[in-house]
Amino acid sequence: MGLEATCSVRYEEEESSGRARLEDETLLFKGKFHLKIPLQEIRALEVSAGVLTVSFGERRAVFRLGSAEAQKWYRKIRYPRPLLDKLGVQSGHRVSLAGVDDPSFVSQLRDRAEKVFQEPHPDSDLIFLSAEQSADLEQLPSLRDQMVPAGAIWVLWPKGRQRIKEGDVRQAALATKLVDVKVVSFSERLSGLKLMIPRHLR
Repeated sequence: MGLEATCSVRYEEEESSGRARLEDETLLFKGKFHLKIPLQEIRALEVSAGVLTVSFGERRAVFRLGSAEAQKWYRKIRYPRPLLDKLGVQSGHRVSLAGVDDPSFVSQLRDRAEKVFQEPHPDSDLIFLSAEQSADLEQLPSLRDQMVPAGAIWVLWPKGRQRIKEGDVRQAALATKLVDVKVVSFSERLSGLKLMIPRHLR
């Protein structure tokens, strides 16, 4: 989601100015105190006069964001974008999979994309690479050759795994003359980084 705002927050008996950030799965605040609210734990959400009230568990946090921002944040939390929209999958796309074994995700792809290939295929608009360890990133050069110039490779790797980190993905991308343009939370278990060929090299 990627929304950020400077605001004040009241939580329990404390109030603080600070920085709020809305991510794909979490609402964060950093000020005199820190909050990390998983979106799936939010049981009630209210917006009024520029104030967003978030109830989670037995607790409540009040974000004073201003009228326009409060409405925007409410809509983003209340109506999150579907995964395929976040990943940029379009109806005319040819999509290749490299080691991705997720029946539910593959089914969603087949419902939207023009073609879905179980292995890397020439002229792919999008390629999804499952990287369980840093050695899996050695596939990037060959995958780069399989996609259209304006296409993208999504690298999916496990959250919190020591065998592979986001920095490893970025380093491998640079070595392959790819640039990272977007990061998403693909699922509770996986993060995703979108890699593209720089415009001047297409």
